[in-house]
Amino acid sequence: MQIELKRLQHETGITFIFVTHDQEEALTMSDRIAVMSSGKILQVGTPWDIYDKPAERFVADFIGETNFLTAAITGMANGKARATLKSGATIDATVAEGFQPKDNATVVVRPEHAKLTSGKGDLSGTVENIVYFGTDTHIHVRLDSSEAFTVRQQNTRSAGCGFERGDKVGISIGNDAAQVLRD
Repeated sequence: MQIELKRLQHETGITFIFVTHDQEEALTMSDRIAVMSSGKILQVGTPWDIYDKPAERFVADFIGETNFLTAAITGMANGKARATLKSGATIDATVAEGFQPKDNATVVVRPEHAKLTSGKGDLSGTVENIVYFGTDTHIHVRLDSSEAFTVRQQNTRSAGCGFERGDKVGISIGNDAAQVLRD
């Protein structure tokens, strides 16, 4: 149905306004998305912008799964911030439009944008749970800083996820994986 509606919209050239609470439907159907809360528009953008560059906690939480980390912002330049996490690790993160530097900020990392390692990473913790979904596996980690963190790993046909409950792990966060929220 979604593909058929999208095809009709492109064939007719008519602007559609589609209202939904289904995040996957919104991402699939839209050229642009407006995320609202309590009658107020919080963010407007392409599906990619809304998912990968959420500006506010509500948007990040509403559209997809995400990890929320508390950080101190120690510097900013060229749309990037240096964020020092509770663990003491420092990572680079893009900055949401309208962000104003403050003592503590929230950094978001989508589960599929982080990588689990048996060695050292930007974060470290202990595997608490492993959930197999067929296409991917979610590995739930309790960070040494006591925060919860989920890593989503694409499954292969010939191997498991490579980790077990109780394993000490590192989590690597890539250069373009983190976003500082404005709220």
